[in-house]
Parts: sequence; C-alpha cells; structure tokens
Amino acid sequence: MKEKPIPKYMQLKQEILSWLHAGKLKANDQMPSENEIAEQFQMSRQTVRQTFGELEQEGWLYRLQGKGTYVSTPQTQKSRDVQTIGILTTYISDYIFPHIVRGAESALRARGYRLLLSSTDNDKAKEKESLDMMMSQPLSGLIIEPTRSAEGNPNLSFYLSLDYQHIPYLMINERYPEMNCPSLIVDDEEGGFKAAQHLIELGHRQIAGFFKTDDLQGVNRLKGFIRAHQHYQIPLLPELVVHYATEEKRQKPYQSAVELLSHKAERPTAFVCYNDELAIHLLEAVRTLGLQVPEDVSLVGFDDSSLAIATEVKLTTLTHPKTQLGADAAELLIDMIENKRVNSSETSKVYKPELIVRESTIGV
Repeated sequence: MKEKPIPKYMQLKQEILSWLHAGKLKANDQMPSENEIAEQFQMSRQTVRQTFGELEQEGWLYRLQGKGTYVSTPQTQKSRDVQTIGILTTYISDYIFPHIVRGAESALRARGYRLLLSSTDNDKAKEKESLDMMMSQPLSGLIIEPTRSAEGNPNLSFYLSLDYQHIPYLMINERYPEMNCPSLIVDDEEGGFKAAQHLIELGHRQIAGFFKTDDLQGVNRLKGFIRAHQHYQIPLLPELVVHYATEEKRQKPYQSAVELLSHKAERPTAFVCYNDELAIHLLEAVRTLGLQVPEDVSLVGFDDSSLAIATEVKLTTLTHPKTQLGADAAELLIDMIENKRVNSSETSKVYKPELIVRESTIGV
C-alpha cells in the first residue's frame, strides 16, 4: 500500500514551531500574515489558516481581531492543559521519516497530546542541541531515534537526566545498547538474511552487499547478509561487501558499484542494498555502464518506501512498518505516561520484515 505524503499543514506547523523554539519569533511578536506565509511556502490560505488555528488552540499563538496573529507568552504556552510529547528523529522530511512522524502525530492528537518535533540530521552535536532544547520544554515524554547508533552515545548524560527526572522515553529503529528503555525496531538482521536468501535461492552466487554501518540498522543488515552466505555455504569475497558512513553515502557505494561491475569476468549478478534510497542510486550506476536491472544485475532494497515503486523497475524490498511504528510508539509512550510506568526494555517490540518480490530480481 502506497504511503501518503505528510500533510502540508503539518509540515508548516512544524516549521513555525521550529521558529518559536529557535527564538526567531518571541512572545508577543506579530506573525507574518496568512497571505505572506501562503506565498512563502506555496500553500493555500486555507492550509495556513488551518495551521494557525491549531497553533492557537494549542496555546502557541493568539489572535487580535482586526490586527493579526501573535506569539503567546511562555507562561500562556505552559499553562495549557495539553501535554507535550517530543519526537527526535535523524531526519524529518526525507525518505520514510515523514510517515513515522505522521503515524505518531495522528495517535498523539487522538489522545489529546501535542507534538514537539526536532531532527538531528544524523549529527551527534545536533542531537545534543535538540535534547537540550527538548528538555527545556515542559515535556511529558520523548520518542527518540538514536543518531549514528553504532558510534556510541556521547550524549549519555541527557538520557541519564531523563531517567533521573522520571521522564518516560523510548527509542525507535534502534536503541543505544547501554540504555534500558523500551524500543520499537525492525529485525534488521533477519531482513538482511532474507534479502540474501532470496537471491541465493534464485541461483545468484556473486552477490554484492552495500551497508551503511554508522548505525546499528546497517550493522545488523550486514550481519544477516553474511549469515545467509554462511548458512548456504556460499563463499563471500571481501570485495563484495561495501560499507560506508553517512557522509559517504552519495559517492562511495556508487563508485564501488561501478568498479565491481566493470570487471566483466567476475561481475556480481546481484546487489543487496542498505535501503531503497541506495537501491535507486545504484540502479543509475548499473545503467551508466549500459547494463539492465534485472537482466544483468538483480537489486534488493529495504524499507518498502515510496521510492520502491517510483521508477519503471519496481523494487524487490523488505518491509518497514513506518506509519504503524510511529503510531505504536506514541501509544506505548502515552501508556507509560498515564500509567506511571518506568522506562524498561520489557515493553520493547520487534517487527519482522517481509520480503516483497517485484521486478528487480530474477534467477540466473
């Protein structure tokens, strides 16, 4: 089922909230007019009006008849009965993240909670800034996606502070290993195994794997990829495993794919990719060399994102619950808040990825 894009009013709402939290607009400052914002963001006035209405209802803004809309004072904002839950993700507007946020936001609204959203851009320093900002607010709880989870947790003091203050929190997609908090994650190792297994059962023996390994999702997908080769007793050449960091994601996998495919005699017949975004990127590398997917190279992605069916070659991929994960995370955190439950890994949830076979894989 195709994921719906994040609604425009919600995108605008989070943008305006970011202005308020960053201090770009202060208490009693007048907001730009509906017309000005509509023109700036290329949205209808109705969308802007809907956003202003929600922010006014939640106590962030107030309206003076005939004069305009203004920023509420912090005291007014904090005095509202609506409780606030923060969501901290690596990205907000890219790839599958809008769907995770949309699922959480829908569940929070239904239960009468307000959403405070921030992203780290997958940067540890920005994670620190975001946690600092979040914890300066009257938060009831936090949903956190760890930043570069395979590279340690330099911001441990913030998480220990959350524990000390008895602020419930949970983690999504992965969890820092030292934190004993609930988490909602995909079984990434099983997904990596299933991706390689699918290709092996189609007769492929030269399978290249491309994995981003500064997060534990990539580490575990790689682990499953290797395990599948061991299980089926298929030799795995070291040069067929390409690992990269976030800042290398545009260059290194692409260049490695071109190099591997240039060796005609030992050319890999299939690629397992860290995610659908990378699979689409490597599809272009295949075409650059005059080759075809799946006739010359089979491709497997991960996450069953909207990108998986965006090109003429529909991707074989592994599922990720996305919107459901966001909703489940919000429901679990609200349950922790309202039932005064302590942070504990006992309530963690693991989603089993399913293989969706489309047009990008064939047998050899």
